[in-house]
Amino acid sequence: MAVGCGMKPLLFLLAILQLLAATAAVYKQWIPNTNFETASNWDKGRVPCARDVVHFEKDKVVSVFVGSPHALTDMYLPLNGEFVLAAGAAFTAFDGSWDPGCDSGGAVRFADAEHRAWFDPTLWQDVLPSGELKPSGPIFSVDEERVPCRYDDVIFQPETSFRVNIDSWQPVIHLRSISVMGQELNTPSSWAGYLGGPSAPLQFHGNGTLQVTGTGCPDKSGCACGNGPDGPRICTALLRASGRQCPEPACQSPLQPLGHCCGVCGATINLDFTPDFDLQKYQDRLVQELLSQPKYAGVQMAISKVHKAQTFLGITSRSTTPLIQIVLIDDRTGVQAGTAAEQLAGDIMESIAQHGEVLGIASGKMEVATGSTASRQEGSHPVSRITAGTVMGLLFTLLFLGGILFLYRKGKLRMPVLRPPRPWDRLEDPVSPAPASDKGFDNPVFNVEPPDADLGEKTPKDLQIFYLNPLYDSRETET
Repeated sequence: MAVGCGMKPLLFLLAILQLLAATAAVYKQWIPNTNFETASNWDKGRVPCARDVVHFEKDKVVSVFVGSPHALTDMYLPLNGEFVLAAGAAFTAFDGSWDPGCDSGGAVRFADAEHRAWFDPTLWQDVLPSGELKPSGPIFSVDEERVPCRYDDVIFQPETSFRVNIDSWQPVIHLRSISVMGQELNTPSSWAGYLGGPSAPLQFHGNGTLQVTGTGCPDKSGCACGNGPDGPRICTALLRASGRQCPEPACQSPLQPLGHCCGVCGATINLDFTPDFDLQKYQDRLVQELLSQPKYAGVQMAISKVHKAQTFLGITSRSTTPLIQIVLIDDRTGVQAGTAAEQLAGDIMESIAQHGEVLGIASGKMEVATGSTASRQEGSHPVSRITAGTVMGLLFTLLFLGGILFLYRKGKLRMPVLRPPRPWDRLEDPVSPAPASDKGFDNPVFNVEPPDADLGEKTPKDLQIFYLNPLYDSRETET
């Protein structure tokens, strides 16, 4: 039976739904390896042949998987390392016979794998549970979420060796599970057993600590990735791979999404949510109703829970607020850059205004930056529930203040009285000084009594007391 034109959008939608169902759990696979048969692992760009002399740096720790037999002229081994041999793999000495692929031998050195870092987004790829590469689609991840998050499943490909630097600014790097050599380790005990084996120290190095929990995200509103503390490390690795600087955006005031290293043109939407919000269902809804439309074919969306630092009067506090961040970008260039994302953001905000309360969305705030605008544009759509909450908050504040006033008037609450200085207090007449005497002045330091005074009687008021002042020269008054 031939498929009509009307069936094509339906088939496309079904394919997207199947993809979303398969990716409810996130699987991230480590890309590089330290296999003997991988040409990029050798300084010559090729696998060593029979006439070659193989050199492993003696001070470099390495784990090498060997998948096939190899004849070599000579090989220098590291002081600390391992060879993991597949069935039938072996090393033999070259017997001098002709090798068509190795006309002239030489020294071939194994490449240094120490610099391959866990927090390098370019070294991970999203895969399906089977390990196959996930098809490209309308959903992407901000840079911090391209590295395994705390509830993700990590896969190191079967029959591969690796060495990864897990330096981190986090005390512990949590993961749901880790698969190594085809074995899935999804409990704390199984992971602890693997760490106690001989291979783990050769595969993982650095100051970080990996911890397998075996549990997924327990919150239907989503869980934050948890890579925020290593955000600078992620961006440093990403920019090192792309020329140490962000690409120049087409818009003058690019947006800076949380968890993303470089500014983007397009739109961001921040959602305040209620306990009824379901992140996966809402993502599916956006894909089905909006992203699947032909006019949004070039738009990509990232949606996840993030924690935004709170600010008060321009001062950033240590506390954070959870919110749902939606990032929309498109493939348009020039003055059209971000315009399709802007249109989609407008449709999302309109949907929030109509159905937000049912979906568990309290409010939404949109920011837009396109190639046709000189500055960012902002907009927000509060939901009726938020308005009601604000009114209730104001009423509670008024009742609280009224209660304080009532208790004060009843005399049950004392409040300190602050009396500011009054200007007219300063205008009062100062105390008149005592009349000056032509014979001397009172000095509290000296308490000289006249020779004939009766100490038992009260001293007359008109009694004058004199004393000699060595600093006073009587001749100065005579001139």
